[in-house]
Amino acid sequence: MKKESKKPDLVVFNEDTQQYDAALKPYGTSASSPVIKPLNTASWKNDGIQRVNKQLKSKFDEVKKEYEALLEKFEYNDLIYNAKFSFEPIFGENYHLYNNKNNEPFLSIIAPEQCSFEYLGSFRLNTDKMWEKIETLPKES
Repeated sequence: MKKESKKPDLVVFNEDTQQYDAALKPYGTSASSPVIKPLNTASWKNDGIQRVNKQLKSKFDEVKKEYEALLEKFEYNDLIYNAKFSFEPIFGENYHLYNNKNNEPFLSIIAPEQCSFEYLGSFRLNTDKMWEKIETLPKES
């Protein structure tokens, strides 16, 4: 049995290359070398976390606003397509949505100031058959 010679702890010897490589290390290897202290990165991390959170919250609010607008568009399109009307709407024309006496929605070409039913809103049909809400002043009671 061959006995391996163990080097002292203060000796920097690379077992793989079989060389003394203390001068090649990126850190001090002697007892008199400066102490390696880990950097305090807490303030850097906290700053980064705050910036990332602020950016993500801003993006989240933007996406949430888009989602709410899309949901509103879906709801009034669903309401109009389920409303009663006995004509074929023309692209680009304005139509008005009302509730009748039985609280059922119906679409009409009659303007709100000329009608006594409950006014729900005015809409225009675009070329992709999606209803767009248009702003008009409802009849004042």
